[in-house]
Amino acid sequence: MTTSRTRDWDDAYANMAHIEGSEALPAEWTASAAAYRASGVQSHQDIAYGDHPREVFDLILPDPEPRGLVVFVHGGYWMKLDKSFWTHYAEGARARGWAVAMPSYTLAPQSRLRGITRQIGRAIAAAATQVSGPIRLAGHSAGGHLVTRMLCADSPLPPEVLERIAHTVSISGVHDLRPLLFTAMNDTLRLDAAEATAESAALLMPLGQPSLCAWVGGGERPEFIRQAQLMAEMWSVLGVPAFCHIDGSEHHFSVLDGLRVPQSPLIEELLGG
Repeated sequence: MTTSRTRDWDDAYANMAHIEGSEALPAEWTASAAAYRASGVQSHQDIAYGDHPREVFDLILPDPEPRGLVVFVHGGYWMKLDKSFWTHYAEGARARGWAVAMPSYTLAPQSRLRGITRQIGRAIAAAATQVSGPIRLAGHSAGGHLVTRMLCADSPLPPEVLERIAHTVSISGVHDLRPLLFTAMNDTLRLDAAEATAESAALLMPLGQPSLCAWVGGGERPEFIRQAQLMAEMWSVLGVPAFCHIDGSEHHFSVLDGLRVPQSPLIEELLGG
C-alpha cells in the first residue's frame, strides 16, 4: 500500500486550495443560509432524530401540501460544518413544491464513518415520518457518499422508507474511500482498510436497482470526476440505472448553485430523474 504515496492524495482532495477566493465561502454560506431562514420560508428547526446534540434536522416546507420529501446531506469531509450552512440550497426543490430535510450528524473523530452512515439512516427515516410521498436524496461531497450508502445492500434504512426512494443524486461524492487512507485527514477520520472498504458504495452491492446520478463539476479536482465516473460505472454494470453527469466548468462548490434555482438542470435531475 505504500506505493500509493507516489501520488499526492492530499492535493487530490484539496478543493479550497484550488479555488480562488474560497476562504470567503464559509462566511458567505452562513450569511446566505441565515438570510434565507429569516426570509419567511416555512420551516421547523432542530427536529430530533436521536439523543446526540447533533442528531437533529431542519425541515423546510413549501406553501402547498408537499409533493414529497427531498433530503440533502451536507459535506465537509465528515469532520466539518453542519446543516445551518446550507439552508438556502433548499429553495429550488421547495419552490417546486417539495419539503426539504437537512440533517446534521456527529463529526469525526467523535464518530467513525460507519456510525455516521447509521445516523443518516435514522435521520432520513425520521424525516420520512414528517412528510408523505416519494423521497429523493441528494448529498454533496461527504454527503454524496452518505446518500449512496443508503442504497447499498447493507442500507440502514427500514424497508418502508427504502420503498419510497425514487431517485438519488450524489453531488461531487466520494465513493471509494481507500485513497483517503493516504491523506492527512485520516488522522481525524481514523479509517482502516477494512472500514474504508466496507463504507465505499462503489465497492458494495446495490440493494435492488436504485436510480442514481453521480453529478460532478467539470472544473473540479480530477479525483472527484474519477470518483463520480467510478460510481456510475461500477453500479451500471450490475444493472443499476446509474450514470455520471459532468456539469460544465463548475468547481466543487459552485456545482451546488443549481440547487437554489427551481428550473436548473440539477433540480430537474433531482426531481424528475
